[in-house]
Amino acid sequence: MLYKIKLKIKKNTEIFALALLIAITVISTTYYNYSKNKILKNYKNTIHNVYFKKTINNIFENLEPKFKTIEHKIKPGETFDDILKTYLQNKSEIQDIKKEISKKININQLNTDQSIKIIIDQSNNLIKEFIFKISSTEKIYLTKDLQTDKFNQRIIFTKLNKEIIYNENIILDSLYKSASKKNVPANIIVEFARIYGFQVDFQRDIRKKDRFQIMYEVFVDDRNKTIETGNILFANLVLTGVDNSLYYFDKKGSEGHYDKNGKSVKKALMKTPINGARLSSPFGMRKHPIDGFTKMHQGTDFAAPMGTPIMASGDGIIKKAGWCGGGGNCVVIKHNSTYQTIYAHMSKFAKSVRSGVRVKQGQVIGYVGSTGKSTGPHLHYEVVMNGKKINSQTLKLPSGKILKNDERIMFETKKIKLDVLKSEKIIGIN
Repeated sequence: MLYKIKLKIKKNTEIFALALLIAITVISTTYYNYSKNKILKNYKNTIHNVYFKKTINNIFENLEPKFKTIEHKIKPGETFDDILKTYLQNKSEIQDIKKEISKKININQLNTDQSIKIIIDQSNNLIKEFIFKISSTEKIYLTKDLQTDKFNQRIIFTKLNKEIIYNENIILDSLYKSASKKNVPANIIVEFARIYGFQVDFQRDIRKKDRFQIMYEVFVDDRNKTIETGNILFANLVLTGVDNSLYYFDKKGSEGHYDKNGKSVKKALMKTPINGARLSSPFGMRKHPIDGFTKMHQGTDFAAPMGTPIMASGDGIIKKAGWCGGGGNCVVIKHNSTYQTIYAHMSKFAKSVRSGVRVKQGQVIGYVGSTGKSTGPHLHYEVVMNGKKINSQTLKLPSGKILKNDERIMFETKKIKLDVLKSEKIIGIN
């Protein structure tokens, strides 16, 4: 029997070898799959293990990059010294930075348009880079020289391209809303309102279907992002169908906006030193809302939201910036030997506003508040002429400069060029 089996195997060797190979392959594959599944299961159990997770998280949380970046935007009232001491411990580095930055700017006169960027090497807690943004186009760039342990300074300029934009729209709700819908920058809208603030009260003089036209400069970077705005070259406020066109004249000493006849829009005093306000109490006799008895109201009240900017209605010198009793926080400006203006109930004063400081027409001097004897946020505005308080809203203000001779010829040429440019913008060929 055994002999017969051996004989069959001998005759079918190839078949038996193939069967054996198949059997080995099946067994090996089954074992491999079993082992793989077991390893994968163990791996998953490890990954989802709560203690393993906590350990990994703790490791990554405690890992810090080699370089730490600090960005600081300068706030009102901050000093350069205080900012550096907030982020830096090395006194010699602080002194070196102050010395280098002082070569370019006055570090005692910071403003909120400026910012600071510090890159610190956390391996030794020393500064690698210090960048001071002077303006939207200029930065001071300090890098540490590891050999001398001193800072190398260079100035970085951002190249900007000037573009001229034209926009127009019907004024439905307010100038601000209508201009914003056309993507006119906020500061251009404010400047537009300021220009016309000598002759137009935007709260009462605007009628349905009045419209505006505006052509202004913007400066863009290589990515076509607007970095800053320039002058309003042309402005027109169409009130009840009547044009009030203004052109920008850039001759040194006579810069400003003029009407088509070369007459400056600028007057001795602005009609209203606040934009978007409502006349809440006119000049004249009235019952005082707090004292309760009838007395002469020797100013004009403009109701406006808390914090609304208040402008100097004319060039002059601040005689007082402080507490005025019932007037609360107030500013008194002497414009010339004839005129003086008073602004009361402010919530706060603008930066650098103090007695003896010279201010320009349209400059922000404070913000609407309700200090002193006040029932709500508003500006109490007074005009004093030759020592007597008068009604600012009926005051006949002297007109501004009128261009003559060579300046008038230059202005007429400029006006023609601006009209041509405006027409090209409107039809889209420029």
